Amino acid sequence: MAEVISKSALVDKVAEAAGVSKKDTKAVVDALISTVIEEVKKDAEIRLISFGTFKKAQRAARKGRNPQTGEVIDIAASESLAFKASVKY
Repeated sequence: MAEVISKSALVDKVAEAAGVSKKDTKAVVDALISTVIEEVKKDAEIRLISFGTFKKAQRAARKGRNPQTGEVIDIAASESLAFKASVKY
C-alpha cells in the first residue's frame, strides 16, 4: 500500500524543497486548495499540465439498499470534486 501523506507533512516537504517557511507554504497550500474548490463549484475545469485535472463530477439519483435492513432507499443526485491524474506525472 502507498504511503499516506497528511496535509501538514505535505507542507513540510514543500517548504523544505522550496526553501521557504512552513507558515508561508501552509498559506499557499491553503489558498490553492480553496481556489480549486471555489472555481470547480463555478463549473470551471482546472488543468495543471503534467499533473492532472480537477473538475465537478455529477452522480445521478439512484436506488440503494440499507445494509442493515435490506430496505430499498432513494439516493439523491449529488456533485463532487473529481481529480484525474495526467498521463505524464
